[in-house]
Amino acid sequence: LIAPRGHTQWVRNIRVAGGGELRRGRRVEAFTVTELPDADKLPILRDYFDRWGWEVARFFEDLPKKPSDDQLVAIAPGVPVFRID
Repeated sequence: LIAPRGHTQWVRNIRVAGGGELRRGRRVEAFTVTELPDADKLPILRDYFDRWGWEVARFFEDLPKKPSDDQLVAIAPGVPVFRID
C-alpha cells in the first residue's frame, strides 16, 4: 500500500489504527499493516514507478519518468509504504 501524496490523513489514521477494513458489498475483511522503513522501500518504489509512473507522475514533479535508484531513495522518506498483513 503506497501513499504517493505523502503523509496524508489516511496515512496518519492507518498508523494509529494499525490496519483497516476492505469492503466490497456486504463482505468485510479486516487487515493489519506494517510500515516499511525507508531502507526497504527501493524495490517497491521501483516496481511502482515502472508500473504506475505514468499515472502518479504529477505527485512527483521533481522526478523524471524513469527515476534512478538514488532519486527513489531520496524521496523514500516522503512516500509512506505499508505491507498489508
